Amino acid sequence: MRTFLAVLAGLAVIYFGVTGRSAEEGGGISGGVVLLALLAALLVWNLTKPGDNTPVK
Repeated sequence: MRTFLAVLAGLAVIYFGVTGRSAEEGGGISGGVVLLALLAALLVWNLTKPGDNTPVK
């Protein structure tokens, strides 16, 4: 489930990064959009990690 959410977050950033560009700016994915997608995926991966449920003595 974590992997799915991380990939989904990265793809969402890429999608909105590409569709938000005007026709004059050209097509394709810029390096900044790829970097933001990677950072979003890593953030989601980190935020969805399971907690430590070990009992405290």
